[in-house]
Amino acid sequence: MKYLSLEQLRQKLGKCGRTTIYRYVDSQLLPEPIKLGGRLFWVESEVDEAMTALREAA
Repeated sequence: MKYLSLEQLRQKLGKCGRTTIYRYVDSQLLPEPIKLGGRLFWVESEVDEAMTALREAA
């Protein structure tokens, strides 16, 4: 299982902003991050599944 930091997630999503990422999380377009050692990370497989679901819905 691979974890993505905020910066890695930004790169994966085409350099979208931090605020935009948290808006996506609030509207459940992206999964909730998990807290490890005081920092937030996203599980890469969950992000990939969310992106696939969005692509199929479009």
